[in-house]
Amino acid sequence: MSVRPPLPYEFLPQVPSFPLSSEDFTEGATLDQEFIHAGGNLSPQLAWSDLPEGTRSIAVTCYDPDAPTGSGWWHWLALNLPADTVELPRGAGSSDDALPGADSFHGRNDFPSHQYDGAAPPPGAPHRYVFAVHALDVEKLDVSADTPPAQVGFHLTFHTLGRALLTGEYGV
Repeated sequence: MSVRPPLPYEFLPQVPSFPLSSEDFTEGATLDQEFIHAGGNLSPQLAWSDLPEGTRSIAVTCYDPDAPTGSGWWHWLALNLPADTVELPRGAGSSDDALPGADSFHGRNDFPSHQYDGAAPPPGAPHRYVFAVHALDVEKLDVSADTPPAQVGFHLTFHTLGRALLTGEYGV
């Protein structure tokens, strides 16, 4: 069994957590085919509550820390969601039109595309897919749809008031 790298969130400034759940998978469970890149390529349903006081917007991301790149792999960046958003339905990662709010958009992922792209690991040990909901202290991040994911992550780090994580796995 190979040693897994730690989650990058462990090295970021600590912030409060809040409840995050999904109707489509539970913590540590294997993701179904409909959420896999070569399957249905749908983003799973996510729901959250009890955001920290001062939340002005929300970002949702999906990151694979086990990708053989030295820097992981970004699968999803849904940005500038309204602060009163409490869930994203299954498939919300398919287009900007599926996101709530006039200013919401999908940032570029590592495929690269501007949507959710599901698990697509090379053969071997299962990979972790960390879905994160970030409660932010700004209404809009100072990024564009084509800002590189690592740069979006930089902005997220400095504007996050709270963060909730839910991790699924998948391997071939």
